[in-house]
Amino acid sequence: MLLNKEDFAHIVRSTPLISLDFIIENEFGEFLVGRRNNRPAKGYWFVPGGRVLKSETLEQAFIRLSEEELGQQFVLMDSQFFGVWQHFYDDNFSDARFSTHYVVLGFRLKINSTATMLPLKQHDTWRWAKSEVLLTDEDVHHNTRAYFNPELQHQVPGL
Repeated sequence: MLLNKEDFAHIVRSTPLISLDFIIENEFGEFLVGRRNNRPAKGYWFVPGGRVLKSETLEQAFIRLSEEELGQQFVLMDSQFFGVWQHFYDDNFSDARFSTHYVVLGFRLKINSTATMLPLKQHDTWRWAKSEVLLTDEDVHHNTRAYFNPELQHQVPGL
């Protein structure tokens, strides 16, 4: 269920959001990141993903988000669960001044990079890079770098 901007702002201001992040690896051992068009993390390189909608199962969210973010549908069974993460942002999707908190379920996928036509709705450009490159690039958001470096991980302990 999609909410109007005012209702969604109230939700973001008041509660954590649940989202899925896709840590996508290609046949060359490179990982996919896109430069974000929207807040939070606007202008940073970030893995594809998005929030789970009300009344949407994780399986449904996975299919929808893979289609929207990657241009092709994948199912949850195509992936490997990568853990529960916490993302905190000082800003939000709107101009108002309040933070955003995500509880993120990470999933790893392996795909063929030559067969991929990536959409430009949420990201204005895409790139494939080795994890070592992503770890040292300051334009890669720290929440994305955490997926590749245990010292930066925001993964919830004990899960």
